[in-house]
Amino acid sequence: MEERFIITEEFFHVIVRYAMMMMEAIGLVIIIVTAVRCIRGMIGKKRNNYRIVLAKGISLALEFKLGGEVLRTVVADEFKDIGIIACLIVLRASLTFLLHWEIKNEKKEELEDTEYRLVSKEDFEKLEQLKSAGEQ
Repeated sequence: MEERFIITEEFFHVIVRYAMMMMEAIGLVIIIVTAVRCIRGMIGKKRNNYRIVLAKGISLALEFKLGGEVLRTVVADEFKDIGIIACLIVLRASLTFLLHWEIKNEKKEELEDTEYRLVSKEDFEKLEQLKSAGEQ
């Protein structure tokens, strides 16, 4: 009975390790593909929002790498390993949060720039006159 338990545990460890490697590899591929797309976009001047695209790609890759770290806690043998993994998880989660914040701010700036460019100078002056008349 104990031998069956050991075999099952080893099988489980192998599956988790392969899943960890897959998650890490997927994250790496996402970073590489996103970087190549952004570089091509910058060279070809196809789009302006390459910063947003790059931030989204890095954020998605960090999510996969974070998943790999969570799986790593399943097979950790010592509390020291769990502590190191917990620090990595906190670091990657913080980076993901900061990237989402950056994406949100970048989109907001892009929207403001677009709105500013859509309004003609004459219309803008009229809006300013209406605002000042309403305030008085």
